[in-house]
Amino acid sequence: MKTRFAAVILTEEEEALREEVRAFLRQELPRGSYRPGLGIDAEHAPAFSRKLAERGWVGMTIPTKYGGMGRSAMERFIVSEELLAAGAPVAAHWAADRQTAPTLLSFGTEAQRRRFLPEIAAGTCYFSLGMSEADAGSDLAAVRSRALKVDGGWSLSGTKIWTSNAHVNHFVMVLCRTSPLGPDRHEGISQLIVDFASPGVKVIPIRSLDGSHHFNEVVLEEVFVPDDLVLGEVGTGWLQVTSELSYERSGPDRFLSSWPLLETYLEEHADDATRDPELVGQLTARFWAIRQLSLSVARALQEGRTPAVEAAMVKDLGTTFEQEVVASLQSMFEVELDGNSESLFESLLAEATLLSPSYTIRGGTTEVLRSIAARGLVASASS
Repeated sequence: MKTRFAAVILTEEEEALREEVRAFLRQELPRGSYRPGLGIDAEHAPAFSRKLAERGWVGMTIPTKYGGMGRSAMERFIVSEELLAAGAPVAAHWAADRQTAPTLLSFGTEAQRRRFLPEIAAGTCYFSLGMSEADAGSDLAAVRSRALKVDGGWSLSGTKIWTSNAHVNHFVMVLCRTSPLGPDRHEGISQLIVDFASPGVKVIPIRSLDGSHHFNEVVLEEVFVPDDLVLGEVGTGWLQVTSELSYERSGPDRFLSSWPLLETYLEEHADDATRDPELVGQLTARFWAIRQLSLSVARALQEGRTPAVEAAMVKDLGTTFEQEVVASLQSMFEVELDGNSESLFESLLAEATLLSPSYTIRGGTTEVLRSIAARGLVASASS
């Protein structure tokens, strides 16, 4: 059986990039001057996204002919890791940079690439992901949203749920059925690019218990989508979305959401009795191990491979661990879930308590991910 996770040693150039990002963050976001966010649930801050873009740190892997920097998946990983570890406000550009841009490069038309990629790289065009539905979370083949062929395009109807930042983004990539359900549920599914400003699109907030607003329900009522906004070939959406999920599942956002929480705990409780050196050592060691797995997937993506099984394993291990970090700290402190504590740590712990149940759901549930990994490992062992 082949080794799925190769050891990764960063080059001098890659380490230099890390130091450059850290210097930028020290200047733009000095410690104590802002409230760190928890991973991709950080603040939606277009001005900060544009600043990153000016440094060439948004759309890094987009080719230069489309306005990007033409840099590697590993370089993008390094920048993303530092931003997430700092709790930087990255939510505005995140999905477009991580997922939409690579998908457009793989499956989009030349016209679509030239329309969207330069704006994504400039940090001015933001996408949401329209995959999940009430009865189709990780089982995306069960989507009920449908698009009927009409003159010049498609009439799209359906409802998407848990759509992050739909209330402030520009477009959503919608997974839907474009032909009737047949014996193979994976056939007849397509992806359409939908402008949130289109007639028939309604965004309904889904608020967390503390009143914060990240998620939304998106209702689509006979929304017209022109033919030139069909992504890839009609009916090949399943292939496209499964390829796309390798980018979503394997990155540092799948193990670093709880890092600002742990770091703030260490700062606020450096000298008191609640400091547990054994717990800190265990959590830090596990952070490091999962990071090495994620680095390995980033290197594989850089080399042009599609490590779907490895990405599923990283997402499973990373998000399960993130929840364990929160649970470990919860067992030591009692916090009010309104998040109004004067302690930054307790405020972040309250936020993490509300958010962490979603970590093992979004991007694929634990059960689905383990099924993907098991099938891949069995196939590899028998080959």
